[in-house]
Amino acid sequence: MTNDRAETVALKALGWLVGNEELLPVFLGASGADLDTVRAGAQDPAFLMSVLDFVLMDDAWVLELAQAAQIAPEEPFAARQVLAGPGAAHWT
Repeated sequence: MTNDRAETVALKALGWLVGNEELLPVFLGASGADLDTVRAGAQDPAFLMSVLDFVLMDDAWVLELAQAAQIAPEEPFAARQVLAGPGAAHWT
C-alpha cells in the first residue's frame, strides 16, 4: 500500500465516521475532538491514524466501513500501518 492510498483509505474512514450519527459521538467522546478538530484533522496524518485506530477497535465497524467505502476489509489496518511509518510496532 502506498502512502497516497493509505491517506485515501483514512479519509474514506473519516467520511464514513462523520456520516455515522451513532458512532461519531462515540469517537468525539473517546478522542476529545470536536467537529472543528475533525475538519482540521483531515489534513493531519496523526489524526487520520486515530480515526483508523478507532474503527479498528471493532470488526463490525471495519466491515461496515469496507462495504460503504468499497474497499477491502484489510485496507484500514494496512493504511494504519503505512501512516504510522516504518518505526511502528508490528504485533503480528
